[in-house]
Amino acid sequence: MQTMDASPLPQDTTIQELREFSRKLVRELGFMRATLADTDLAPSAVHAILEIGAAPGINARDLGHLLKLDKSNTSRQLARLEADGLLRRQAAGDDGRSSSLYLTPPGQALREKIDRYATAQVSDALRRIVPADQQALVRALAQYGEALAQGAGADTTPPATASGIQEGYRPGCIGDIAGLHARFYSDHWRFGLFFEKKVATELAAFAETLPGDGKALWLHVENGRTLASLAIDGNPAAGIAHLRWFIVDDALRGTGIGRRLMSHAMRFVDSRFQETYLWTFKGLDAARHLYESFGFRLAQESEGEQWGARVTEQRFRRLRPGADPG
Repeated sequence: MQTMDASPLPQDTTIQELREFSRKLVRELGFMRATLADTDLAPSAVHAILEIGAAPGINARDLGHLLKLDKSNTSRQLARLEADGLLRRQAAGDDGRSSSLYLTPPGQALREKIDRYATAQVSDALRRIVPADQQALVRALAQYGEALAQGAGADTTPPATASGIQEGYRPGCIGDIAGLHARFYSDHWRFGLFFEKKVATELAAFAETLPGDGKALWLHVENGRTLASLAIDGNPAAGIAHLRWFIVDDALRGTGIGRRLMSHAMRFVDSRFQETYLWTFKGLDAARHLYESFGFRLAQESEGEQWGARVTEQRFRRLRPGADPG
């Protein structure tokens, strides 16, 4: 995570106003009730449905971490959803101890119902706010939510030697990411110096914009080295995000790291953007399958050379769930 310079604590009145505002949100959105969003499910189960739908294949551990639930509570919620026919489990690769979570057709139908309910609830509230204030509200809430998340731990900036998924620039990550791209695409597609230079220079320029509104970079780090990455380069004014520099080291393929990075990215874009797109090229079948599992669809295809070699370039597009396809 990016850190900010220390600043004086907010005045007591600001703290009290924010606490009162937070309590009112909890009440008005229905979190004090036994069920939520016009369902017969508890709030944590509703959020589990939404998160599994947003990140098909997520595992129970990551879901529990995301929902801030302990292992036993996560297990109870998943057991009920499975018993109700809303959830199915699938063995995750060669690891018999772990399973991937997917919504069943009834579960997906319920998710769509929840989306419609929440969309109507928010839409009704926004009609009472002038358009100029709506975007300011979205930005302020995003900043407040991120600040709360960063404050959940005593120090959310992991040391350079920490392992796991980290957000933001880390010294050496540009070279690592450029190297991952260069080696993979040279071995499999005979891309050369032009491609490696393009990745390094454009990624370095992007890193200089961090932290930035609508921009984020996630890294999977082991022993100080970046072994996987994914970035979102968004334009909040246009409501469109560009997914870039998604790469996973060959040694980590099949471990679920790519899906976890995609889950982080889709949660990020769904809270900020109407549409997300990415460029790739024909022949990257495993990546295409992953993109499509998160809702991306092929939008256009043509011959091109933007990567330094002639390939069939493909542009994939994904709309935020519930967004107007027009």
